[in-house]
Amino acid sequence: MVPSKIILGIDPGTNLLGYGIIEVNGSKLKLLTLGELRLAKYENHGDKLLVIFNRVCELVEGYKVDEVSVEAPFYGKNVQSMLKLGRAQGVAIAAAISKGLKVYEYEPRKVKQSVTGSGSATKAQVASMLEKLLNAKIDKETLDATDGLAVALCHHFQFAPQVFGSKKGKNDWKSFIANNSDKVIK
Repeated sequence: MVPSKIILGIDPGTNLLGYGIIEVNGSKLKLLTLGELRLAKYENHGDKLLVIFNRVCELVEGYKVDEVSVEAPFYGKNVQSMLKLGRAQGVAIAAAISKGLKVYEYEPRKVKQSVTGSGSATKAQVASMLEKLLNAKIDKETLDATDGLAVALCHHFQFAPQVFGSKKGKNDWKSFIANNSDKVIK
């Protein structure tokens, strides 16, 4: 029996940080929470980083998070924006690490592809698919929060064979060839 696992997904930002937390119990997925950290009201960049650090720590402790996944920064033309985004991501990662957790990083296209099947999906398409996959109503006003939720789900999908207990011999190439010898070209 595979124990349940709590995954926190984070879409970092210095003006708006989205997050989502799911519980994985065998093949069942459950949305625990999603939200946004609105940081535009803080003028000092250091204050924003402190709020990010504290909130990630609160989420990890409050939901007893087992693993954290973070969206990697996309490449932009504005160097200052990229530096600030990198700091936000770094602080979120540091908060998780300070609580003894492993942190996994995923490219934005990888996240979209794992949730919708398309690396160029829109935020609305991602939110719609999350509703279906998690059987939950998601407020379309919190699309940055759904990005964080998508990162958590992407992380789950990366390790799903381990979660569902697939064993070598059942789903490996050698077994496929043995069971489908008529499809093998020699």
